[in-house]
Amino acid sequence: MENRLDSPKLKKTGNPSALGWGKVLLLILLAILLICIIILAGVPPVSRDALIHHLAIPKLYLKHGGMYEIPAMPFSYFPMNLDLLYLIPLYFGNEIAPKFIHLCFALLTAWLIFNFLKPRSNSVYALLGVIFFLSIPIIVKLSITVYVDLGLIFFSTASLLLVLRWIEEGFRLRFLLLSALFCGLAVGTKYNGLIALLLLTLFVPFLYSRSIPNSKPGFFKAAGYGILFFSVALLVFSPWMIRNYLWINNPIYPLYDHFFNPQTGLNDQTIGLFAYRSMVYHETWWQMVLLPVRVFFQGQDGNPQYFDGKLNPFLLLLPAFAFYRIRKDPPVLRNEKMLLLAYAALFFATAFFSSGMRIRYISPIIPPLVILSIFGVRKIVDSVSRLDNRYSRNLGFAVVFLIVSFSLWLNARYIFTQYKYVDPFSYLSGTVSREQYIERYRREYPVLRYINKNLHPNAKMLFIHMGKRGYYCDREYVLDMSLNKSMLHQLVRKSNRPEDILQGFISEGLTHLLIRYDIFDRWVKSTFAEKEQELLKAFFNRHVKLLYFKSGYGVSRLEYASF
Repeated sequence: MENRLDSPKLKKTGNPSALGWGKVLLLILLAILLICIIILAGVPPVSRDALIHHLAIPKLYLKHGGMYEIPAMPFSYFPMNLDLLYLIPLYFGNEIAPKFIHLCFALLTAWLIFNFLKPRSNSVYALLGVIFFLSIPIIVKLSITVYVDLGLIFFSTASLLLVLRWIEEGFRLRFLLLSALFCGLAVGTKYNGLIALLLLTLFVPFLYSRSIPNSKPGFFKAAGYGILFFSVALLVFSPWMIRNYLWINNPIYPLYDHFFNPQTGLNDQTIGLFAYRSMVYHETWWQMVLLPVRVFFQGQDGNPQYFDGKLNPFLLLLPAFAFYRIRKDPPVLRNEKMLLLAYAALFFATAFFSSGMRIRYISPIIPPLVILSIFGVRKIVDSVSRLDNRYSRNLGFAVVFLIVSFSLWLNARYIFTQYKYVDPFSYLSGTVSREQYIERYRREYPVLRYINKNLHPNAKMLFIHMGKRGYYCDREYVLDMSLNKSMLHQLVRKSNRPEDILQGFISEGLTHLLIRYDIFDRWVKSTFAEKEQELLKAFFNRHVKLLYFKSGYGVSRLEYASF
């Protein structure tokens, strides 16, 4: 098999002087970009999932002295490859360092992109790919938050590119095993990695069988490679499956509440994406038809209607140029482009129809699309360079420069808005204290600080409409809402007297209630029957004493408790 690196059509091209200046300029831009991201990451964590899960669960493990089952928090059953890394800085009292651990996986993915593009073009295109990837809004947002998606992106991209390397190297087994290893790590980072596992398990035998047509033994060998890939990946992921099976008799809980039954409840994962968006967001049929395109143009942070994240529209536009006159590409490059496109399209389609539409859920398609975007830019440049008219060439190069500059400017504009929102300099300069900074973004923080300073260490809280954000609470807490069921509502429904509700809380070992009252009041009026509302009101009047209230949040003591 021809090695792509030996193909004369794929050798580096371009004017050495221009390439040198281009490389210097891009290195300067990369340095500026990294400095901007590092500054943004240097503030205390306030992002939702970090305080609910990615920092909160490791903190509970440290407090407990090891990993343990937390039935009241279904998300604690998720795989935790990256969350376990966050244990290390948390052990030493550093809650900002996990952001930089997460950022490192973006840098590792950028390194994969660079190493893939450089031998297929040159270092300028490879650096452009790195900058484009690292500056994409959702990548910037993830790089400054304590999530796990960048780990999933890295592991899944490494697995995909190693499959391509496996083909390039004549199906040497070690590259297939390495690919399976990284795929298993992807699944062990986030359940979305199961999509990568499914796709690559199907890709492996398909790609091998295409290389040996009309060969019966090749079919069985192809199937064997697919089974080997799946088995190794599953073996790497298996510690999390074994843990969940031992705890709750379900290896992939809470993705499915039983082996083949999805979670129940009113959300876009159970009633259908289109039905949900029609009912909740009142979107028309044509808006939903355009969803795959709108994802690239309409993203907004923190807005689930607009996918809770932001991409760059050129991720959709530039890859199309990579397939211009694709038949003239070397066969190996042509096949790689098709595989990258197939992976991105199939991953998008699977995630699109199997889960709520969030940018983070489809984020593993970003590296393949970035690679295809750079191939597209190069294809445009090569086409322009072949023009006979010098004026047309110069005009063409100017247009290419404007396209690339505009795509990067869109990313730069997003970074600027992040500086306005995150406001890192007020904290880093010492103008704003840690407590003041956190309170600016998390209105419940003063109540949590009161709890930490004034309540007995043995106090046990019930969080009611707190958004599950418990990282900054140093007392034991449980969540009222778990898998769409409310502990409080269930107690009220089966109680006849206020004392019955109190006894239910006592049986759970609860001593205090922490409530966001504006949402709580609306929820009670819309959810509880009239008799249940009267019973709940009597319970609060007789057995609940408010201790502290601020910004709509209040902590109360159950009157039986002595602390």
